[in-house]
Amino acid sequence: MRHIGDSKEILNEMIDNMESIYPDMIDVRRDFHMHPELSFKEVRTPEIIAGHLKSLGLETYENVGTSGVVGILRGNNPGPVIALRADFDALPMQDEKDVPYKSTVDGVTHACGHDIHTTALMMVEKVLVQYKDKINGDIIFIHQHAEEEPPGGASEIVASGLLKDVDYIYGAHVWDEGALGEIGFTEGYAMGAGDNFEINLYGDGGHGAMPQNSVDTLVAGCQLVGNLQNIISRRLDPQQSGVVTIGTIKSGDSYNVIPSKAYIAGTSRCFNPKTKQQIRGWIDHISKTTAEQFGATAEVIFAQGYDAVYNHIPETRNLKALVDTHLPELTTADKEPALTAEDFADYLKEFPGTFFFVGAHSDETAPRYSLHHPKFNPDERSMINIGKVFLTAFSHHMFGLEASHD
Repeated sequence: MRHIGDSKEILNEMIDNMESIYPDMIDVRRDFHMHPELSFKEVRTPEIIAGHLKSLGLETYENVGTSGVVGILRGNNPGPVIALRADFDALPMQDEKDVPYKSTVDGVTHACGHDIHTTALMMVEKVLVQYKDKINGDIIFIHQHAEEEPPGGASEIVASGLLKDVDYIYGAHVWDEGALGEIGFTEGYAMGAGDNFEINLYGDGGHGAMPQNSVDTLVAGCQLVGNLQNIISRRLDPQQSGVVTIGTIKSGDSYNVIPSKAYIAGTSRCFNPKTKQQIRGWIDHISKTTAEQFGATAEVIFAQGYDAVYNHIPETRNLKALVDTHLPELTTADKEPALTAEDFADYLKEFPGTFFFVGAHSDETAPRYSLHHPKFNPDERSMINIGKVFLTAFSHHMFGLEASHD
C-alpha cells in the first residue's frame, strides 16, 4: 500500500473539515426527519441525495434497485475499492416527540435513525471530494432504500453490479443503548436472521352455548400460541440462540359466537442458517398438528426475512483498534449480538467488512427511548462520530493509517 504524507495528519484534517460543516448538516438531517418516506416508496429523499452527489461532481447512479442512490469517487490511481453505506427509509409510526423538526407526515417517522446515517454519509462525501487528488482507489457511497421491509434494498443494490469490484465495505447504525461517544463492535454474528409468518386456522363456527357442534378456532389458536413457545425451550439446541414471538392473534367478533377462523402472526429470529430452517419447519409442523387436535386445519405462510449480519473478524478487529489508536475521544465497546435484523447482511455475504454501532443517547436527549419508539430522539452529534469512524476506515485503506498494537 502506498503511503501518502502523514496519514494521521490527513485524518485529523478531514475530521476538522467535517466538524466545520456539521452545523449546516443539522438542517439537512432535520429536513429528512420532517419528510420521512416508507420503504420502497422513497421519492423525495433519493432525489435530494442524488442532487447532493451530483453537486460534488461524483459519478451518480439513481433508481438503483427500486430507489437506491450510489455515488462513486474515483481516485487518480488504481487502488482498493471501499464502500460506505447508509440507509434512508422510515417507519410506519406516529412521531410523538415534541421537537420543532417533528415529522410532518402522518403515521410515518424516522424512529430508527436512518436520517442520521444518511446525513453522516453526506458529510463524509463533502469531505472526501476535497482529497480526490490524493486517493489511490475508488470510494463507493451507497445510499440504500428499504432497509426496514424485506426483501430489502441491499439485495437490489448488490444485484445491480455496481459493487462488483468492492474490496471492503463498512456500515453504521445509531445505538440507543450506547452513550454518545461510544462505538460498539461485534465480531462474527452481530444481528439475527429471521422470518415473519402468518397462520390461518379454519374450523366450523357455531353458537357459544353449543361447542360440541363446532370446531373452535379461537381455543385452537390460544393453544397454538403456547405450543409454539416450546420451540425455543424444548426443541432448539440450548447452545443456539433463537426467538419465536407472536405479535397478533385475531378471532371472533361476538361474545356468543364460536368463530370459524383465527389468525396468528409472528416473527422468528436466530443467528445460525441451519437453525433458521429448523425453526421454520417446527412452526409449520406444530401449527398443523395443533390444529388437527382440535379438528381444525392450519395454513402457514412464511415471508423470507434477512440473513444474519456476520461481521468479518479481521476487519472488525482492525477497525476497533484503529478507533482506539486514532480517535481517543471515543470509547470502544464489545457489543453483545442482538436478534434484531438488518439487510447489511447481504453486503457482508459478498464482501469483507463490518457493521458497527454508534452511541446516540446523552443528557441533552434524555430520557432515552429505544429504536422504533415513537419518541426516539438520538443526539445529532452521533453523525460526527459515524463520520469519524468512516474516515478512519477510509484512511487505513487509502493512506496506510495503521493501529497501534502495543
